[in-house]
Amino acid sequence: MRVGVIGLRMGLFLAGWCRRVGMEVVAACDLNVARREAAGKELPGAVLTERWEDLLDLRLDGVVLANDFDAHAPLAIAFLERGVHVLSECAACVDADEGRLLVAAVERSTATYSFAENYVCHPHVRLVRQAVEAGDLGRVSLMEADYLHGMSPEDVAALIGAPGSWRGRISPTAYCTHTVSPVLAVTGAWPVEVAAFQAHEAGPAQAVVMTVRLSTGALAVTRHGFLQGEPDSHWSWLSVRGTRALAESVRAPGERSWSVRVRAEGWTRPDGVTHEEERVPPPLSLDGRSVERRAEGTVRVLQGFRATVERGEPPLVPVRPAVAASMVGVAGAESLKNGSRPVRVPDFSPA
Repeated sequence: MRVGVIGLRMGLFLAGWCRRVGMEVVAACDLNVARREAAGKELPGAVLTERWEDLLDLRLDGVVLANDFDAHAPLAIAFLERGVHVLSECAACVDADEGRLLVAAVERSTATYSFAENYVCHPHVRLVRQAVEAGDLGRVSLMEADYLHGMSPEDVAALIGAPGSWRGRISPTAYCTHTVSPVLAVTGAWPVEVAAFQAHEAGPAQAVVMTVRLSTGALAVTRHGFLQGEPDSHWSWLSVRGTRALAESVRAPGERSWSVRVRAEGWTRPDGVTHEEERVPPPLSLDGRSVERRAEGTVRVLQGFRATVERGEPPLVPVRPAVAASMVGVAGAESLKNGSRPVRVPDFSPA
């Protein structure tokens, strides 16, 4: 399977894992000369170019889009029109019109679209999803999802204010798919309405809290941005409260942060005794070696992309859930502008 990679900041990391899961990286693109030179050392024999359009003329099976956060959809559409399978980083789109164009491009293409939302595939999220799908929790009522970074104010200012960085262009609500996509994957629901709030008026760009009403009737509370005390090693925490039990990722340092605590009250059990357990995810191996926990989501995403292209398996996160998750951030930005009033999320569920 021959792939090209566009964007070599995160893309070079992804390219290395592409090779480890059995793909051949034959081309890479970045505007930055230094990044292209670094890629030349890591990807011997690959075509390296400044213009992403050059990759359209190569014989590619797939392309990995790791360019700027707010510039994925036009490239995805261009490659889909050439019959090239697309794996796109977040966000999928920047507004509803772009989302509709992307969905239409996928539906008329011979190729597929996969969303590279690795947090859907991380160990703790997979464990929670398994608990929900097994019926352990009953009907899901309330979810909470965090994606937080405990950085210093100086580091946050440097990151958001870096010249030319997309982080300075996007709304603080936009980078929400690492929380919203797991919520949608665990529940099988669609976002209906969102209200967004700044964590503190003194730092409006630093962190936001969003309440998302789901099509199932459940409520999700998502938090993302720069706040202190994120879970060790992966910045993500997920909690699901059902009518019969609770499942939440463990707030603990090191390896335990990937595990999930499940608690069922005594009234739900035949023996009348409250039951609590900690579920530990099994290790993931690749070529006989264990994959470190923080890379598991990325490896599963890339393995899923290869399975979609080579064996016709469904994308792990297809285009409509990808656009729906991205649109929560767009609607959230509108909510912030309107005094945190709830805003309807455009419906991208199948007709």
